[in-house]
Amino acid sequence: MGSPHSPDEWLLADSAWWGRWFGRCAVRVRDGVASEPVPEAPAGVPARAVEGTLLPGLRDAHVHCGLVDLRTVRARGISAADDLGGPADVLARLRDDPAAPRLRFAGAFLTAPGGYPSDRGWALPGSFREVGTAADARVAVREQQRIGASFIKIALHSGAGPLLAESVVDTVVTTAHDAGLPVVAHAEGEGTFGMALRHGVDRLAHTPWTEQLPDRALADAAERMVWISTLDIHGHGADTEARRTAIANLRAFAGYGGTVRYGTDLGNGPLPLGVNTREVAALLSAGLSPDEVLASMTDREAPPCWVAGGLEQDPDRFPDSLSTARVLG
Repeated sequence: MGSPHSPDEWLLADSAWWGRWFGRCAVRVRDGVASEPVPEAPAGVPARAVEGTLLPGLRDAHVHCGLVDLRTVRARGISAADDLGGPADVLARLRDDPAAPRLRFAGAFLTAPGGYPSDRGWALPGSFREVGTAADARVAVREQQRIGASFIKIALHSGAGPLLAESVVDTVVTTAHDAGLPVVAHAEGEGTFGMALRHGVDRLAHTPWTEQLPDRALADAAERMVWISTLDIHGHGADTEARRTAIANLRAFAGYGGTVRYGTDLGNGPLPLGVNTREVAALLSAGLSPDEVLASMTDREAPPCWVAGGLEQDPDRFPDSLSTARVLG
């Protein structure tokens, strides 16, 4: 990684990314664990200057921990992750694993009885919770809250089995918000984006890809929602209609000032573990600058990352350069 790992040594890095991040700073690395960055090493303490870029932690905002090797994800540069649908026992084990990314999670998908993803072979037992009534919705939200959920996820998938009733969606959102928890929606198919927007859903687990959304809806969403990108699931590097539609929607959403978060839906098909260069390149294709891509990925509360030799600013070289980031600690 280009950083010292002896006790009481300091890493000095002129790591300004166009002045946005830490600027020139120092990080103490003791027994392989990095401290929070400070402007400079204490006077009289030996320090080494190492060429490189120090970044806040890199977060993947959409993973499924039970379907991937999370330790490899961290070893390849992702220091924090949001699980958006997993069994409570798997989440509890990984949440306390120091070799895994720092984890937040939604707990189980809340879905209609017989609804998506209860009919999918990849859906692990306990990764979804069927909800039939408003009363049951309140219970289901509290169940996820008790296991430590940071947000609540609902499945809105038309054309793939039963869909949550409007009254149930409204109850889930209201109950979650009363508990201080944002709501994330898997919105796929006709009418589901409108349902999510209408009921005050805070995040979309995916950039919409089944239809080109009208400008008015995009502008409204930009004021009220965060979108998680997940562009690379549409073809895994191939040019597909779904990928083009998603990129067009994301370009317009971001153009209206919408907040974008980098996320890959890791566990959904052949996606690379760690920083996904194809996802980064797709975000650039949607009109985000390298600086804006970093803003979508970084989290100052996560363990910082180090790019040995310095992070490339040229958009053509930026994705591959970023994929060399490694978590400090």
